[in-house]
Amino acid sequence: MEKNELIEKINEVLAEEFEIEVSDITPEGDIKDTLQLDSLSLVDMVALIESEFGVKIKGTEVGQIKNFAALYDFVYSNQK
Repeated sequence: MEKNELIEKINEVLAEEFEIEVSDITPEGDIKDTLQLDSLSLVDMVALIESEFGVKIKGTEVGQIKNFAALYDFVYSNQK
C-alpha cells in the first residue's frame, strides 16, 4: 500500500472507531489528546491498528509513538 493511501486508511479507521472527524487528525497531532485516549482505550487503539494493518506494536514501541506522523511511519515501515 502506498503511504498516502495508508495514511488515509489509518485516519478513517481511527476517526470511525473513536468518533471524531477525520479533519481533526493531523500528522503532528498528539494521538492521546486527539483521540481522547486513556490507558484502556490506548490498548484498544493498538489492537485496532494491529488487526487492520497486520503489524505488531510492542509495549516499548507504543510509548515512542506520540503523534500521528510517527504512527504512519511505524505502520508503513512494518506492514506486510
